[in-house]
Amino acid sequence: MSGTSLDGIDAVLVDFGKDEPALLARHYLPFDAPLISELLALHSPSGNELHRTQIVGNELARLYALSIASVLRQTGIHANRIRAIGCHGQTIRHCPEYGYTLQIGNAALLAELSGISVVSDFRSRDIAAGGQGAPLVPAFHDRVLRHPNIHRVIVNIGGISNVTNLSPHLATSGFDCGPGNLLMDAWCKQHSGESYDENGAWAATGEVLPDLLGRMRAEPFFAATPPKSSGRDLFNMNWLNTKLRGDERAEDVQATLLELSCTSIARDIGRYCGGAQQIYLCGGGAHNQTLRHRLIQLLPGSTVQTTDALGVDGDYLEAIAFAWLAQQTLEGKTGNLPLVTGAQHPCVLGAIHSA
Repeated sequence: MSGTSLDGIDAVLVDFGKDEPALLARHYLPFDAPLISELLALHSPSGNELHRTQIVGNELARLYALSIASVLRQTGIHANRIRAIGCHGQTIRHCPEYGYTLQIGNAALLAELSGISVVSDFRSRDIAAGGQGAPLVPAFHDRVLRHPNIHRVIVNIGGISNVTNLSPHLATSGFDCGPGNLLMDAWCKQHSGESYDENGAWAATGEVLPDLLGRMRAEPFFAATPPKSSGRDLFNMNWLNTKLRGDERAEDVQATLLELSCTSIARDIGRYCGGAQQIYLCGGGAHNQTLRHRLIQLLPGSTVQTTDALGVDGDYLEAIAFAWLAQQTLEGKTGNLPLVTGAQHPCVLGAIHSA
């Protein structure tokens, strides 16, 4: 998995031979600065972008292969014992309103380099069936984190934040809430040179700017009803710059961006997940202590913890989910939830590149 945060690759080795998925090994491979810069550039129209997209896709395939080799070395398991790689790829366009989404990573090359079959392009079939193509992870949350009697909500805070509503009395639902880390990370990088605001320490020194928050919250996405999904196509630095007056203190903008992420999550939980007893956070944002404390304040009727409290490593949960989605594909089982994505029917997701 390499997601909207553009920080690197999460690779996992998962055994689905028992009742619950067993995480056998994990590895994180950070992206270097030139690759991050090029991926960011490819999110917008630019010169020779078709050629550059293919070149970067090949580079990603090689990095994915290195990550896979690392998790295999940890366990001593040979590639011929691996049934498949589930590779989400790197999103550079997500435009379900136009009927497409684009994740790059050259799955054919990855199969060639690894000697393992690859399942990729998970989102396109759902979009073809009229859905958003995202989020897809709620189906996995339903499989492993649902409780028969307790109303749980899973909040994944990556570049974009999304929620999964696991009510004991309702079918599983879920949707994107808006920016998670991506705007905070970009603003932090611009003003401090750091790739992220560790523990939200910088944001904690600022003050929330109500007028700026109001201008950001006026974005129609926040008022839209599910199903809905988003990404860097909407929420990016250009978007943020249109909301700024130009005289704001940098730390106050950071505090306001954190407030935007937290209030978007909390309001959507209140609107669509009423009565939630337990809220579990995962993704990179779960490490942001300032963000976690603010969510606890905004959600007083629920306990707020990370998925680690359930014995599930929140940093690798999404990667495990795409391993499971790959298994669903190989077995001819559906992987999307129409109530989540808005698709007309359940679909078998993904394209298979045999080794």
